[in-house]
Amino acid sequence: MLRHLKRFLLALPLLVGLGLTACADGQDPTAPAAPVAPAAPAVEAANLSLSGLPLVGRLLACPALPPAQASAWIGPLGGSVTVGPHRFVVPPGALAGPVRITMRIPSDPVVSVEMLPHGLQFQRPARLTLSYRHCGPLSLLAPKRVAYTSGTLTILEYLLSIDNLLAREVTGQVPHFSRYAVAW
Repeated sequence: MLRHLKRFLLALPLLVGLGLTACADGQDPTAPAAPVAPAAPAVEAANLSLSGLPLVGRLLACPALPPAQASAWIGPLGGSVTVGPHRFVVPPGALAGPVRITMRIPSDPVVSVEMLPHGLQFQRPARLTLSYRHCGPLSLLAPKRVAYTSGTLTILEYLLSIDNLLAREVTGQVPHFSRYAVAW
């Protein structure tokens, strides 16, 4: 039974996407495509509605978590920092010496964290796990990934990510520090 549920949850985003594509605007598929509107500012892009598809390139809109912050000294042996429902894990050998690492949850309508000190580089990728358990049921519609963003939440790059639909969290490989958010 659990195996079938896992298969269903993994296939759900594909099925929803196919269904929405099939029920799109009823245009002739051989007609030329309509011009694409310029990208909306990132905070506006965070607002999700089913009529706003496609979801690609948008941040996951959720109720804001209360602002929080946690810090830890992490060195060559590795370590971790947890703030709220989010975790950051540094593997052994990723840092040459001890560094005070701070993870901050801003009060935003998206799932995001700010990692300090900005620009910190890792010799081996670290892992950032962002939870979206507090988000509504729409958060299960499509696979998510961790996005490297600007301070104003413009998506700059997508990280190699794994979305765990059952746990409702996404983990990405972090090569350096900045701001990160959950994106569709």
